[in-house]
Amino acid sequence: MTQTTTAGLLADKIAFITGAGRGIGAAAARLFAGEGATVMLAARTEAQLKTVTEQIRADGGTAEYVVCDLADGDSVRTAVDTTVARWGRLDVAFNNGATIQPPGPLDGLPETELDRIYDVNFKSVWLSMTAEVAAIRATAKTGAIVNTSSIGSLKGNPELPAYGAMKRAVNSLTESAAVTYGPEGIRVNAIAPGTTLTEMIDEWDTASPGTIDRLNAITPLGRAAEPAEIAEAAAWLLSDRASYVTGVTLRVDGGTWV
Repeated sequence: MTQTTTAGLLADKIAFITGAGRGIGAAAARLFAGEGATVMLAARTEAQLKTVTEQIRADGGTAEYVVCDLADGDSVRTAVDTTVARWGRLDVAFNNGATIQPPGPLDGLPETELDRIYDVNFKSVWLSMTAEVAAIRATAKTGAIVNTSSIGSLKGNPELPAYGAMKRAVNSLTESAAVTYGPEGIRVNAIAPGTTLTEMIDEWDTASPGTIDRLNAITPLGRAAEPAEIAEAAAWLLSDRASYVTGVTLRVDGGTWV
């Protein structure tokens, strides 16, 4: 009797993940490693990165981490270069680093907050993609990138206007990159999560009590997602099973009415 084994979804891929210390990014790091990828975790908080990296290793995966300020171009390039120096190439990248804004109308948001949200939610994606494309082009030659957007980017967002605007810009950047780099064999997609049980949604719910319940009420599946459920969508888009998918912003939102 012959036994057959199924390779993981990301078997033999070298993966770079931003915002990997917590939430969706940490869930993605664990999932990607479990699906056979070798993962480099990047974020600003070393203690969080170390914890997730040790969890992955304890489960038999291969992982390293690099402390990185995603709003600083030199820091991002160093993190990506560290990945290539460690394992010889870059195949896939998941740009997930993000921050939320204090909820409220756009005229109530201080300019310093707008600058912070721009740096983390948009500029960091631009910087990361620039470094990642260069690394993929120079090493693996072909590959895939996924950016984290939000369903809050898909229509007017009066409660989180700056956050929604930056995420909508990520959608546009994703589409432009897909057209630009598709001829080289580099696919670029985005995911748009709905309500997800992370520290960010907890912050919003604390500032505006009842937010999670209200969002669940307009979600046909009737609940928020676990971070690992969002990570599953990113893993598929990065995998060879999505080989003819590029330029897509995929809603992962339980059918939320937006």
